[in-house]
Amino acid sequence: MNREVAVVVLAAGKGTRMKSARVKVLHEICGLPMLGHTQRVAKGLEAQRLVVVIGREADEVRRTFGESAEFVHQLEQKGTGHAVMMAETALSDFAGDVFILYGDTPLLTVETLERMRALKVDRAADLVMLTARGEIPGRVVRDKQGRVERIVEAQDASPEELQIEERNTGVYLVSSGLLWAALSQIGTDNQQGELYLTDIVGYAVQKGHAVEALWLADSSECLGINDRNELAEATRLMQARINARVMASGVTLVDPATTYIDATAEIGPDTVIEPGCCIKGRSVIGPGVLIRAGCYIEDSQLDEGVQFGPYSHLRPGSHLQFGVKVGNFVEIKNSTLGPRSKSAHLTYIGDADVGADVNFGCGSVVVNYDGYQKHRSVVGDGAFVGCNVNLISPVRVSEKAFLAAGSTITQDVPEDALGVARARQRNLDGWVARKEGRSGERADSATPNAPDGSLKERGPGRAQAGETLGSAPGPDSERASGDKK
Repeated sequence: MNREVAVVVLAAGKGTRMKSARVKVLHEICGLPMLGHTQRVAKGLEAQRLVVVIGREADEVRRTFGESAEFVHQLEQKGTGHAVMMAETALSDFAGDVFILYGDTPLLTVETLERMRALKVDRAADLVMLTARGEIPGRVVRDKQGRVERIVEAQDASPEELQIEERNTGVYLVSSGLLWAALSQIGTDNQQGELYLTDIVGYAVQKGHAVEALWLADSSECLGINDRNELAEATRLMQARINARVMASGVTLVDPATTYIDATAEIGPDTVIEPGCCIKGRSVIGPGVLIRAGCYIEDSQLDEGVQFGPYSHLRPGSHLQFGVKVGNFVEIKNSTLGPRSKSAHLTYIGDADVGADVNFGCGSVVVNYDGYQKHRSVVGDGAFVGCNVNLISPVRVSEKAFLAAGSTITQDVPEDALGVARARQRNLDGWVARKEGRSGERADSATPNAPDGSLKERGPGRAQAGETLGSAPGPDSERASGDKK
């Protein structure tokens, strides 16, 4: 039977090779900080305690994780053994097993750590270490019977020891009593003059404790991140893992190599995602959704049967309900579109509550920002928004209302009403011919009731034969002539 388990995460490294103002463990991989992935592993283990050892920029790490972990400080960096010692006070009342993990090793899985727990129980071990093959400095030295004897770091190893292929990953599961006893006895007799955590293995063997090693076939799980190249490699590996899991659940990724899904996103079965898509944050995508090529979806919800894209953007706080269809070059932000509503192309919908069966025409815009603050608009069920309509928020368009193309709507539109807000068209006959100086063209005339009847477009001396400026009949004659009352 497994004992209670605590997790100690070492996250106090400076991360100088990242060449960044940001703390190394806060750099993101697939939507989560590195340390966030380790935190999820601890949760998967159902750990009773999570203690994070922090150093540089500790306040930033605290703000990111809040009360989800206990934090202790390593003010001076004197080695990995010293870092773990900082957690002893926090765990002074804990008598179970302690996992030692790392904030910059985000690929480690719950399954691997559960295998370590099982091995500890099966072999009645006091210490279980995780070993692998790879570019890892610590060599695992075994005795003639094949039992683990000690760990030697590369800089302290003999030429023969440097040839050892079994390497120490630095991940341990240790009985708490043994851990604190060992740390109190290790010294700094090494090339670095530091307290090596690896020395707890030699101490345990010398004191007659049972020590076991679990061989990890896939050493990429223990990839430590120290620079941007390793960050990119870890991201690639994590993304491949996420995509494989998603496809195993019944989702079609047309091109997994160009599909980017965050670890926190949820996607239902029978959804199809075409190439070049990004699903970010805590997005929730229901079953039977079609996401076409080149889309970016962040912290949003798409219900069953939604069609989205290609080349459209769903910003945080958006919800597309059953059967919504969104076409190309549409941006939606912090808005809800009710069942079966449509926006086929070239539209911006921001801070809006849209009902069912609404149609947005090409080029329509919900104008939500007045230069100082955002405003919301409401569009009722069955409304029709014509092409190139601007809704100046806040405004309410009631059910079955019809907004004429080209309108700029600044007031509420009642149910079943036609909303028109645009200037009347005016045609000036012969204007082009006169502008180009062609002769023999017919005289110009202003369209009655035009907003501006002026014929100044002619310029001096452009009046045609038999035409007198100011002679236009009717109530607009003064405006047509350019005279003022």
